[in-house]
Amino acid sequence: MLKSHVKFNSVSGKRLILIVDDERVNREILGQITAADFEPLYAANGLEAMEIIREKQEYLSLVLLDLLMPEMDGYEVIRKMRSDTVLSGIPIIVLTSEESAEVECLRLGASDFIVKPFSMPEVILARIQRTIELFEDRHIIQSTERDALTGLFNRDFFYRYAEQYDHFHADQEMDALALDICHFHMINELHGKETGDEVLQHLSAFIKGVITETGGMACRLQGDKFQLYLPHADREYEEMLIQMNEHFSNYKEFHIRVRGGLYAKADKSIDIERRFDRAVLASNSIRRDYSRVVGYYDPKRFERELYAGRLIRDIDEALEQEQFQIYYQPKYNVTGDMPVLSSAEALIRWQHPEFGMVNPAIFVPLFEKNGLIQKLDYYILRKVGAQIRRCRDKLGITVPVSVNVSRVDLYERSILDHLEQILTENALTTEDLFLEITESAYAEKGEQIVAMVEELRRRGYKIEMDDFGTGYSSLNMLADIPVDILKMDMKFVQNLSSSKKRERLVRLIIDIADYLNVEVIAEGVEDTYQLEFLKKCGCGIIQGYYFSKPLPEEAFLELVGKELLTRGVK
Repeated sequence: MLKSHVKFNSVSGKRLILIVDDERVNREILGQITAADFEPLYAANGLEAMEIIREKQEYLSLVLLDLLMPEMDGYEVIRKMRSDTVLSGIPIIVLTSEESAEVECLRLGASDFIVKPFSMPEVILARIQRTIELFEDRHIIQSTERDALTGLFNRDFFYRYAEQYDHFHADQEMDALALDICHFHMINELHGKETGDEVLQHLSAFIKGVITETGGMACRLQGDKFQLYLPHADREYEEMLIQMNEHFSNYKEFHIRVRGGLYAKADKSIDIERRFDRAVLASNSIRRDYSRVVGYYDPKRFERELYAGRLIRDIDEALEQEQFQIYYQPKYNVTGDMPVLSSAEALIRWQHPEFGMVNPAIFVPLFEKNGLIQKLDYYILRKVGAQIRRCRDKLGITVPVSVNVSRVDLYERSILDHLEQILTENALTTEDLFLEITESAYAEKGEQIVAMVEELRRRGYKIEMDDFGTGYSSLNMLADIPVDILKMDMKFVQNLSSSKKRERLVRLIIDIADYLNVEVIAEGVEDTYQLEFLKKCGCGIIQGYYFSKPLPEEAFLELVGKELLTRGVK
């Protein structure tokens, strides 16, 4: 096949052409005409020609072909070349004296004609040169628009072609379908890249069939990801994907699964790439659901994804502009006759300039998932450290505050230096800053987390296990992990008055904590019944709306001041 990236292919530095004619004199005439600019090869009939063509197919730039020859005529040569995917890339100029043959040869795939008897050598050379240039240009264009491995469009040409199609078919509804081979990288790792390429070519062959049947278009986006843009019809995409997976019956040992994401009747008012972003989102929605092969675009899910993307994008600006605000929820010691403010928990709030108050149940897990939570944790620790110092300077009393530390922080020893810096800058001790760690953190990479928590306790920090009882706890884990305080999740406290089982469970948790010499804090206390029941069970620290909702810093300092007056402290 003509190599579009190679300008000259013969040893002499000239393009190689083949002259096929059963008349020796014709071969010699054409050889003399072309020898100065090209390197000619010769064949006396179609059989000889086909042997040379197959042998020189990588280097051959053109075939000059007579029609009426013994052994195999020119018509048959054209048919054989055009039916071969490799040889079809070589242009053919027919040599003929019969005008009636021109139309048939054009239909078969000839590119041009040179009329016998030969005259005007400069015209013949011009026709040869122009034909070669046209075919080289075509191959250059094809090399830039097609993926070399699969023969499908490449990404950029696909998007441009789709846009042009939409322009001329404005009323045609279109479906955007994104395809992905699950765990394809494992095929390359276990069986080699050549096998992986075979799988990709196998899938592309099926896709080409779909395109032929539907009149759509397709591209290989990258790696094992493909995109199809199809005229909308009442077709069963699930059945299509099932057939696509069955197409890999010869690769059963690879357990290949192709999944798809469909954005049906795509909105043409948005650009083509964004349409396929939505198809990819639909595909990702079934990534872990092996009972489904096609996911469908859900506008609400997409809006959530956009919202999450904005929050991720805005975190640095929010930290710089101090959009994150710290609220403090008081904790009261209820072991005496009068409840006494003993400490507080720091809770984060985000006052977003566009979205308003963002729920931490949304952005905290999002930042944990995307590796951004450490930035926020360190921001909170710095702010809380400074607040504790201001409270002491203003009111003459230090109220300890507990701050949640994520599992990401505990994977790195830098947390130790960061905490030490905060204590030093604000003249605090480890008695002033408590650290909360969610129960679930101990379940992942438990040994590493436990080792870090033990180091923190060795340095004097009190460790509170937050959300105790939310799904990961076990008596065995409770016996082994280092912890000073259990924070009983508010779900245990809710509806206490109407559930005897819940009351017995709360008693059991408090008894176990007492046996292990671990203090218990009850979260979410809202009414007198809950308070009195927890006091009877031996729970010493209460946190919840019964005493106070979370307060911004100034309101919290005001509350601390009132507590001091109540106690008679000036």
